[in-house]
Amino acid sequence: MRYGYACINMALSYPQKYGGKERGVQPITTNRTMIRRTYDEKGTDYVSELTLQNVKDLNEIIKWNIMNGYDFFRLSSGMAPWKTEYEWSDLKDIDQIKQWFHSAGTMATTHNIRLTSHPGPFNVLVSPKDEVVENCIKDLTIHGDEFDMMGLSRTPYNKINIHLGGAYGDKEASMKRFVKNFPKLPESVSSRLTLENDDKASMYSVKDLYYGIYKQCGVPIVFDYHHHRFCDGGMSEKEALEMAISTWPKGITPVVHYSESRSTEQLDESIRPQAHSDYVYDYIDSYGNDIDVMIEAKHKELAVKKYKELHIDSKGIYIGLKRTQSDRTMNFV
Repeated sequence: MRYGYACINMALSYPQKYGGKERGVQPITTNRTMIRRTYDEKGTDYVSELTLQNVKDLNEIIKWNIMNGYDFFRLSSGMAPWKTEYEWSDLKDIDQIKQWFHSAGTMATTHNIRLTSHPGPFNVLVSPKDEVVENCIKDLTIHGDEFDMMGLSRTPYNKINIHLGGAYGDKEASMKRFVKNFPKLPESVSSRLTLENDDKASMYSVKDLYYGIYKQCGVPIVFDYHHHRFCDGGMSEKEALEMAISTWPKGITPVVHYSESRSTEQLDESIRPQAHSDYVYDYIDSYGNDIDVMIEAKHKELAVKKYKELHIDSKGIYIGLKRTQSDRTMNFV
């Protein structure tokens, strides 16, 4: 079982605060971007410079993961700013960008590091508006291109994960639109695409996704433990987890997402209960299944490290430690 973190490495992004570095050390990050006005003023030459630096830093993050024993990482969705506005070939540094993407992918593959992505919530294939669907396909294609440049498998092992999106007052009709639009995706995306259950009762449960999408076009389901607490579809956690697992191709370890409520961690009921905590405290129960866990906590790799310290011994065996309510407010940094 792998335990992963998403997009930002705290030690590298905030080297003084979390990395134990002296002042003056430059952050290593893959989310350099710009506002629309800057893009309009500086154009693709500046985009190219930022993208190249983002991809170079992706290599540094993967190196850090290798050195520190992290074998599951979610890529940032913003490595190429404003990418829907231009073609890859428009970037002056495209040859170097391709080389650095390839280097990152080769390094990850060689060291058995699983890489995935989670494009933003504006990717809505169920939208009744053609332009929204077209923009969604454009954005998802960028992620497929990046994975292809890295030489990653065209399978859900290197998943591109999204939510189904809005229900638009009729979940059945919305899911039918997804099934209709799914064949419009390029193979670089459709072969990697997964869908995740939602955190609102009016949205899509694992059961909805299983019968409305998976049974129609075979898209695997990523089970989110935290979301299931708000939208369970009448299923227990174990039932929903195992239904989601059953949708994955044989030979590919299913991915699940795990997070906990920030309102509980901070003992503050004014915080939206769906909001993610800095760390996670409870044992993640796989119910005996082989899964890879993406821990969605605000303190990223620090949260993964602390989870393992709380629950897993040096041989990877669960040690049975539970946290008390008062422990949830501890500062582990």
